[in-house]
Amino acid sequence: MKILVAANQKGGVGKTAALVHLAFDFLERGLKVAVIDLDTQANASYTLAQYKGEAVASDIFFGDPAPAWIAPEEETLLLIASDTGLVNLEQLPLPEAISRFRESIRQIRDQEFDICLIDTAPSMGVGLMSALYVSDYVLSPIELEAYSIQGIKKLLTTISNVRRTTVPGIEPNTGLKFLGMLPSKVDARKPRQVRNLAELQAAYPELLVPFNIGFRDGIAEALASGIPVWQIKTTAARKAALETRAMAEYVLKNMELKT
Repeated sequence: MKILVAANQKGGVGKTAALVHLAFDFLERGLKVAVIDLDTQANASYTLAQYKGEAVASDIFFGDPAPAWIAPEEETLLLIASDTGLVNLEQLPLPEAISRFRESIRQIRDQEFDICLIDTAPSMGVGLMSALYVSDYVLSPIELEAYSIQGIKKLLTTISNVRRTTVPGIEPNTGLKFLGMLPSKVDARKPRQVRNLAELQAAYPELLVPFNIGFRDGIAEALASGIPVWQIKTTAARKAALETRAMAEYVLKNMELKT
């Protein structure tokens, strides 16, 4: 099982939209997918509600050491939904949180999932830090605005620290790979965004995903309806479908997932 975390320290950048469309795409490809929603806003949990299991996300950190909450074998997508218990996560020491998360990941891996996708809150708290220490890959959707770009710079520094810094009792995650910054909610009619994209391409050519996802109503409609955007039959949705499918293909290839 490979693990990907979607992360950005700025909210409203299209992070959850990207993650749930990865889940829908991988499911259609025949992969067995687990989704963990660590964001207390619970947007991924809303869109993927039909796949909700008995577990909730706080069980990962505060539940029984040997819980019986993993999906049965016939399930091909499991949502471990966000819940109010996550508000207590910041009280848990980071080494303990990482250790508990790793044990839960081991139990999920035992259920023969192909991929685990983790959605995170837009802040550098215990949840996001724990996710970075247990994950194999990071994908960072970004909005082409100043605050989002500032957030990604901080995240890149944090990823570097996770790769080389030992938390007391926890080894660094030396194998953590950054899949790139994914420009999201892009509006080519705004000169500011066009300019910011050009600056990012110049500053981080090797860290930028080579395509983007536009600002399209079809994605919001899909998320509200609990379906992927390619199931909505409008012109804007068709364009969004091509973009989200291209994103999934990029992630699939770079994670070396087999379908």
